[in-house]
Amino acid sequence: MKTWLITGCSSGFGRRLAIAAAQRGDQVIATARNVASIEKLAEPFGGRMITLPLDVTDAASAKVAVAKAVETFGGVDVLVNNAGYALFGAIEEGTPEEYRPMFEVNVFGLIETTRAALPVLRRSGGTIVNMSSGAGIEGRGGGGYYHAAKFAVEGISEALASELKPFGIRVLIVEPGPFRTDFLGRSITMAANEMSEYAATSRRHYREANDGNQAGDPDKAVAVIMQAVDADDAPLHLPLGQAAHTIAERKLASFRSDIDAWRDITIATDFDRG
Repeated sequence: MKTWLITGCSSGFGRRLAIAAAQRGDQVIATARNVASIEKLAEPFGGRMITLPLDVTDAASAKVAVAKAVETFGGVDVLVNNAGYALFGAIEEGTPEEYRPMFEVNVFGLIETTRAALPVLRRSGGTIVNMSSGAGIEGRGGGGYYHAAKFAVEGISEALASELKPFGIRVLIVEPGPFRTDFLGRSITMAANEMSEYAATSRRHYREANDGNQAGDPDKAVAVIMQAVDADDAPLHLPLGQAAHTIAERKLASFRSDIDAWRDITIATDFDRG
């Protein structure tokens, strides 16, 4: 039996993971910034699940949630950093008032929640699941701020995997493609400033064209995430869905092409060996 602390449980993968973990008999601390949105989530599971408020942008809030997990269940085995949202728009279109809060949640919130949980995880080991995205593998026009945030999650997660291996703590970077959650509804915002100059790369109509038509089944994705958490040989990177794999393969091919094309020129920038 594992004890899960999950952020962003009001919807999407966070909510589904909390339910799936409790259904199989695990203990769950389900959290959300607005705890009223998840209060009824725990009712079917008796004492196996508790719900707590957790604003990931508030370091004190994260510490309180971790302390409550220890008080209630004795510790944390799995931390899931799921809270986040997207901002779409060209880089020139975005404003600090729009993109800074997104980084506060997606990047700095993940950092603060992880830092709050690490003293507990280091004592007994465990798993940190960081929800990235196919957007964390490859950048595209019209979504630069969201790509940047998810690229940051990737870098933080890779560094954590190295730092925490001696403590028996694993890191799992989950990289979903488009899945049929409500992400394209409540979890996406658009830059208010729309510039006609960027019409060719705009993703402003992505939501209307794709919401409800995503290829990915979120329940199947949750089952794979849980399988990876339980596995002894789980990968660091876990792309989910055909689209995410296509993105990863395209990025690897492009990267390899760049490296090969300029290899002789670029490696000649070291000092000459006397």
